[in-house]
Amino acid sequence: MSRPADVDVIAAIATAPGRSGIGVVRISGRNLASLAARIIGRVPEPRRATRASFLDARGRAIDDGIALYFPAPASYTGEDVLELQGHGGPVVLQMLLRRSLELGARLAEPGEFTRRAFLNDKLDLAQAEGVADLIDAATEAAARCALRSLRGEFSAVVDTLLRQLIDLRMLVEATLDFPEEEIDSLDRANARERLARLRAEIDHALAQGRQGSVLRAGLQVVLAGAPNVGKSSLLNRLAGEELAIVTEIPGTTRDTVRQTIQIEGVPINIIDTAGLRETADRIEAIGIARTWAAIARGDALLLVVDAAVGITAQDQAIIERLPGKLARLIVFNKIDLTGGEPRTLRMQGETHLWVSALTGAGLDRLRAALLEIAGWQATGEDVFMARERHLVALARAAECLARAEAEMERPELFAEELRLAQAELNAITGEFTADDLLGEIFSRFCIGK
Repeated sequence: MSRPADVDVIAAIATAPGRSGIGVVRISGRNLASLAARIIGRVPEPRRATRASFLDARGRAIDDGIALYFPAPASYTGEDVLELQGHGGPVVLQMLLRRSLELGARLAEPGEFTRRAFLNDKLDLAQAEGVADLIDAATEAAARCALRSLRGEFSAVVDTLLRQLIDLRMLVEATLDFPEEEIDSLDRANARERLARLRAEIDHALAQGRQGSVLRAGLQVVLAGAPNVGKSSLLNRLAGEELAIVTEIPGTTRDTVRQTIQIEGVPINIIDTAGLRETADRIEAIGIARTWAAIARGDALLLVVDAAVGITAQDQAIIERLPGKLARLIVFNKIDLTGGEPRTLRMQGETHLWVSALTGAGLDRLRAALLEIAGWQATGEDVFMARERHLVALARAAECLARAEAEMERPELFAEELRLAQAELNAITGEFTADDLLGEIFSRFCIGK
């Protein structure tokens, strides 16, 4: 693993912007003992909280707080790390950061602390991404899933796959390097058994990764339909609070209203939209245009219709205009006015549900249908947080192994497919990763982490 090319000392405010009880300035680099001595008047004892005054260039106190000093390599980044924990006022923290910069540090780039941890072998790439996913987690389930990745559980799964793949490659390479030994023409039975087991475990890892991806990204759901069919009431019922204005006047919703709800820990991002109809109102027309734009970007559509009226010509026109890739639920609302009961009907690839946004009847069916569209299955505690690149790498490795099975009679081609599969798995943890990919990954981190 390569080491960082630069040896700059970096510094940043590690706590969120705004006022808080405590704020933290984090500094990382080589030989921070002298910098620490100039800020707090002495070198703190390693890995012990030290009460200190933080001093400016003239020796005046900027703040009183706690200093934590972690000499390399026993630190988050693998370099010397100094954390200054003071009061969380923006002015105080900026003064403390400015003092660090005066002493030779430069402002850290987004994710640079974690990038240095990766480059110094303190974390692999999947664990580093787990740091960002834990910070960004929108639900408790997502946070637990991200923590498992940060602790290395995902990496351990990948490492197990790699060890099995390397063992299989050793068997294959032996037949290529020592053909005179006649190793039973690749010991086909053993190789086939190992390959089948490896393929099954990669498929399982891919399934678990997809579940984690659902927790990470959530499901983008668009509420659409004709005016006054109860879209906003449905959003309010799902969210458990009054988010959207509800009146009997058609066209009340002029713009999109977004809300994230949780269903069994899965984030569902619901977008309430303007009613779809022909209108001469310029403002409402803008809202309708935004509705169609939201539909184009969504994963699923809840098309809400009035249960007393059924699917009208206007509703049918909306259905015919929908993107083919969009999963859709037809929700017949207001069954409280028709005397109907909640029910579910599947027909021609669509799911029809009868509900009441007013009373909540049938909403459990709707929630279950949304989880089904998201592809969520209750799989216990072995789900790990996976990003799109992880899923792509696992899928490509699975494809390589499928091709390898078809080439077992030709050891050279069999060996090459196994090598390609190993390269895909190595990319997940960063064993072999292009610098431009690293830049893309870490640029999405917050500053100070």
